[in-house]
Amino acid sequence: MLSSEKPTLPAANDAGAPPLSDSRERVLHCINTALSRKAQRLVVMNVREISSFADYFLICSGSSDRQVKALCSHLQENLKKLGMRPLGVEGEKHGRWILMDYGDVVVHIFLEPLREFYDLERLWVNAPRMAVPDETDRIEELAEGL
Repeated sequence: MLSSEKPTLPAANDAGAPPLSDSRERVLHCINTALSRKAQRLVVMNVREISSFADYFLICSGSSDRQVKALCSHLQENLKKLGMRPLGVEGEKHGRWILMDYGDVVVHIFLEPLREFYDLERLWVNAPRMAVPDETDRIEELAEGL
């Protein structure tokens, strides 16, 4: 893509329903979906003010390559129902670090040792962030910080 514009999401999902209205709403659905598959150490970073390509990074971990792949598959499946289709997915074959680009929301799913090695949270230290407890029941209460 040659322009500096952020990519746009599809206009409707398979059932014809309108897409989610804003990036905050989309990242909340990503959080809920990841937690429903036992994503670990979930962190949401608001990169809107320091990035030209995304509003949010969602970073989470899995304890095995199988869980990392399952998280990716579950996210794709469930977000598609909401009209969210990834612009690209990288790393799905090996299940060690999967990057899912949803335009304004970028999801990073790591195998835990690789997450420690690459330490994205340190690289984006200036971004406001929110750690989401693994056992969160009501994400709406946490969402006020986004």
